[in-house]
Amino acid sequence: MSGAVLTVRDLSVHYRTDRGELRAMRHVNMDVPQGSIVGVVGESGCGKSTLISAIIRLLATNAVIPGGSIVFEGRDLLELSQEEMRRLRGDRISIVFQDPMSTLNPVLSIGRQMVDIQYRSNISRAEKIERSTAMLASVGISDPGSRLKQYPHEFSGGMQQRISIAMALQAEPGLLIADEPTTALDATLEVQIIHLLKKLQTDIGCSILFISHHLGVIAELCDYVVVMYAGEVVEQGTARDVFHSPAHPYTEKLLQCDPASIVSKSRVLPTISGEIPILMDLPGGCVFRSRCAHAFATCEREVPTWTQRGDGHAVTCHRWNDGQNS
Repeated sequence: MSGAVLTVRDLSVHYRTDRGELRAMRHVNMDVPQGSIVGVVGESGCGKSTLISAIIRLLATNAVIPGGSIVFEGRDLLELSQEEMRRLRGDRISIVFQDPMSTLNPVLSIGRQMVDIQYRSNISRAEKIERSTAMLASVGISDPGSRLKQYPHEFSGGMQQRISIAMALQAEPGLLIADEPTTALDATLEVQIIHLLKKLQTDIGCSILFISHHLGVIAELCDYVVVMYAGEVVEQGTARDVFHSPAHPYTEKLLQCDPASIVSKSRVLPTISGEIPILMDLPGGCVFRSRCAHAFATCEREVPTWTQRGDGHAVTCHRWNDGQNS
């Protein structure tokens, strides 16, 4: 991927706990190309939220970053001061969280919140209100001028999420991070939010890092896909490559567990057998081997390295490294 607005290289994040060091994310590499939408997918506990927190530098106080870099628009975020990061957050990097009901301030009107977050802009209050009205209209809020006077509880969950997206995009950021923004919505609203994000991304020209466990949403929205498992990236490539030609056994299992892939009626939903490894006591070799039907001796001894399966499609799996598949 060339012309990346965000480049993550060899990034690891550990947490110090009373029981020892929890290695939540290890040696992560990924790019977000300019003007593209990159989806990060994986089970709960795979490291998606830790990745976001590391990018925006809002990790817990017991977190340690032993190595790596996060380069955004030519600057390594890990080398910036807290004041420099504060200037970036909400301006060049915006984020939409999964629950708008806990994101929006319940005691302030929508208009007050949308105007207040423009404190960096050297324009009049009237111009800020005008810009807020236009942003609400762009996300499909009817009669936006009068709705600015209303409070979050006067909007449905779907409308609150639209407002959150409008607020995040108001500053026209270079990168929008969407942290499972459709999780709290029903299927109809989910589709509407997906189409809205695609339209706004095209209109504004920003890049989007979209975090989700919903494969259908990732397939519909994203240009590129990053698959994470137990704190590691195990496969990445274009959405077409990952969904149509999955190379990692974990990716294959995820796709098989998607309810949309069930052909015949069944009372039992497909699952991935086994348990995610304990991140304070990681096994040697491949981190997925205990749940993998294709594991062989090398998987227990050696950590797999990256293998290119095509242009931009890469996987960490000994099946390809050892030439057991062509």
